[in-house]
Amino acid sequence: MIVVDTLLARRQAEGRPVRVAMVGAGFMGRGLVNQVVNSVPGMELVAVGARRPEQGLRAYEEAGATGAVVADDRRGVEKAVASGTPVVSGDVMAVVAADGVDVVVDVTGDVELGCHVALAALEHGKHLVLMNAEVDATVGPELARRFTAAGLVYTGCDGDQPGVQMNLVRFVQGLGLTPLVAGNIKGLQDPYRNPTTQEGFAKRWGQDPHMVTSFADGTKISIEQATVANATGMTVHRRGMLGRDHREHIDTLVEHYDVDELRAMGGAVDYVVGAQPGPGVYVFATHDDPRQRHYLELYKLGTGPLYSFYTPYHLCHFEVPTTVARAALLGDATIRPLGPRPTVEVVTMAKTDLSAGTVLDGLGGYHYYAEAERADTTATDRLLPVGVAAGSRLLRDVAKDAVLTYDDVELPPGRLVDELRAAQAAS
Repeated sequence: MIVVDTLLARRQAEGRPVRVAMVGAGFMGRGLVNQVVNSVPGMELVAVGARRPEQGLRAYEEAGATGAVVADDRRGVEKAVASGTPVVSGDVMAVVAADGVDVVVDVTGDVELGCHVALAALEHGKHLVLMNAEVDATVGPELARRFTAAGLVYTGCDGDQPGVQMNLVRFVQGLGLTPLVAGNIKGLQDPYRNPTTQEGFAKRWGQDPHMVTSFADGTKISIEQATVANATGMTVHRRGMLGRDHREHIDTLVEHYDVDELRAMGGAVDYVVGAQPGPGVYVFATHDDPRQRHYLELYKLGTGPLYSFYTPYHLCHFEVPTTVARAALLGDATIRPLGPRPTVEVVTMAKTDLSAGTVLDGLGGYHYYAEAERADTTATDRLLPVGVAAGSRLLRDVAKDAVLTYDDVELPPGRLVDELRAAQAAS
């Protein structure tokens, strides 16, 4: 969104930068600190909450921001922010609650912690930007409802594939077309990958093996496409989406969809493996006006009925400051749930034979992968959302590739995510 550079330049000239607090200081978080500190005049990264404060200090140091201090509580955070001193705290809620913060960015990827961060941001009147699609796919409709009622922005981010897709959806709608497919281009899909198989790749890029596994085993794309579905009202053709192997340009994929079926569904989210240009995202759309279809053909978009639009890259943390500015200066969300209930959920699939008594590990682990499923099916069949699976204890044996249900597990007690799920179901 080009307008935000003008608005940020104005804030810079006025000496009133948008003040950002970040929770989480891993691989993506460090990149975001660097971006804000060195490339975004009119925005200031005032505080970092990290359960290991040394990670926050490392992020500031790598960005060339000297003099960062560690604060133990909210009062210490506020004192540092007021003096213009970068501050890190192991008390992440102190950073979220602190005066002098306009926008909170969650870069944790942790569902339960992310729920607490969200409600703390809401309580203290802060806009929330999620680099944590896991939270959005699990309880996004309920959180969005609460933030909207409070006059605050709740949003996913530019740069991640869901945000890039939603920007493309809005662009296409602005041209007068009707989006019917929103998709993601992948290079690999293997549900049986695990942190051991992905260790080498993770080490090469300085990433966490579990996070890399969630990309490879289909968990992350299921989560991300669910957030797009819930932001557009789209659904899925089947559990797991279509997920074709398509070793051609993305434009030729339009031939493989039934337009009448897509219309009846209200549109579908999907992904494709191996298409070009990759990695990127795509939106396929129709136009009802034959005169405008004539112009689209003239402009080399083909004869329809589906027209292909794509963005050939997604630049993750580089683009997140745009979302921060949109939220703080325009009250605009990059991507947020459309209604109070989801249209697509993300369910838990056994990655291997699992025995009764097993305590399920986290996302991108050894026990399960995820697939996108229609929300009505998920509710009727009591399927276990992947966002609540971690830490659950199996009550019975589960075979490889079986979908887990609530009846298969004992949930950990006292979790906020389960309270929010209950509230979302009751809305």
